[in-house]
Amino acid sequence: MKTCFNIFALFFFVQILSSQVDCQVTDSCNSNLNLKNKPLFDTSSFHCVSVWAAQNYILRYMQTDTKVWSFVLSAPNSNSYIGMGFSRDGKMVGSSAIVGWVSTDGSSTVKRYFLGGQSPEEVVPDQGNLQLVNVTSSIIAENSRIYMAFQLNTEMPSNRLIYSLGPNGRLPSPVNYQLSQHREHTSTFLDYTSGQSESKTPYANLRRSHGLVNMFSWGIVIPIGAMVARYLRQYDPIWFYSHTTIQSLGFLLGFAGIICGFILEDRLSVDVDRHKALGIFILVLGCLQVIAFLARPGKESKMRKYWNWYHYTLGRVLILLAAVNIFYGIYLGDAGTAWNVGFAVTLFILFITAAILEIRMWMTTK
Repeated sequence: MKTCFNIFALFFFVQILSSQVDCQVTDSCNSNLNLKNKPLFDTSSFHCVSVWAAQNYILRYMQTDTKVWSFVLSAPNSNSYIGMGFSRDGKMVGSSAIVGWVSTDGSSTVKRYFLGGQSPEEVVPDQGNLQLVNVTSSIIAENSRIYMAFQLNTEMPSNRLIYSLGPNGRLPSPVNYQLSQHREHTSTFLDYTSGQSESKTPYANLRRSHGLVNMFSWGIVIPIGAMVARYLRQYDPIWFYSHTTIQSLGFLLGFAGIICGFILEDRLSVDVDRHKALGIFILVLGCLQVIAFLARPGKESKMRKYWNWYHYTLGRVLILLAAVNIFYGIYLGDAGTAWNVGFAVTLFILFITAAILEIRMWMTTK
């Protein structure tokens, strides 16, 4: 009996301790903002909205005077800077932002920035069209979160808001306050009256086009063309013209998909060097296949068997790398489980079809 009581007491104590820890490390709009080091203005009646669920960003705001809007942005403290930008069109370039961070020594900084371009050198500190109210900006580290508070002199702030999260452990230097390229960012639309925040994925249509075209061309059409060449040789010359037509279509669509990728990278200013390098290498392999087709030796030539080996090997490498890069692109674009499952199922169907045709070909040639 005494042992059971001790176990129950220990369990009860752990539950209380866990709930206290949870309260300390989380923030939500269901609870009041209760900080030991309070911002330099009253936040008791502020509107509260979750503006970036993936990074647990919470925004509290209110018009606190005729031409004064007050904001408190809350985010997990990950030894990174956090930023909140105000944009005319939802794009990062051309917007002005408030960025803050807390150093490991406890010092804190909040600064204005103008996002004049896509490179870090074009993100200029102490510039932009945001008018900060003097001596009201602060950033507080408390309970594993940071709270950036500031006030703007404006009749109505832009409702196209951008949030960013800096790289881990790379805080701006106090020498020039230059920002490193953000790790993540999102663009949103905020209705200040209703408090409704809606995520706006930058260039969503271009992202979708880049993904779908490359998945269809390199990941589906090209493998089907290779299967036609291997398993339908008995239907000569239909297999050859079918193979040529299918692969030409796949290559042209894939080329267009990669061009979309270059445009997307330029507009989003994101670091996708590995994905881009793989895409360029796959395109080069595709170009080599086109050149090989145009320069193929005749059937009676002694070089034909070497050409066949070269053509088959390059084709298989291209198909394998394309599948890997498509899955990698889905991961980078955070497209979700549906894209992964859909492409995986498609590859599985193609693999089963190829296996059945391979077995059938072996049985026929015996």
